[in-house]
Amino acid sequence: MTTGSIANPPLAAASHYTDIAQRVSAFLQSAKAAAADGLSWREFGELLVALLRVSCETLDHVSGLTGAEKKAIVLEAAGSLFDLVADKAVPSAVYPLWVLARPAVRSLVLAIASGAVEQVLPLVRTA
Repeated sequence: MTTGSIANPPLAAASHYTDIAQRVSAFLQSAKAAAADGLSWREFGELLVALLRVSCETLDHVSGLTGAEKKAIVLEAAGSLFDLVADKAVPSAVYPLWVLARPAVRSLVLAIASGAVEQVLPLVRTA
């Protein structure tokens, strides 16, 4: 992430917690505040990757959950991020079209996040 990344404040907010629910909640609230005046799809992508990283880092140290259960938690967090801020990345002129396309785009984002988890996890483990 670059110094001026939109993901920096949410990462900082999440870093104060060790519990997955608290970290994700802090991240999401900070991301919502950061996106209040709008954001680009590139910025949404930065937030998504940062959230995946935070979630994977935290869940990697949790025992008692299977890999599939951990992945489901990460994808739930990604869905929550989408629900909170994705509308801020859509220009008002195309919002009526967005209402129709939103469910399909959400599914696509979650599919991308699902594949990205497999790539983020080895990076988290080596860091």
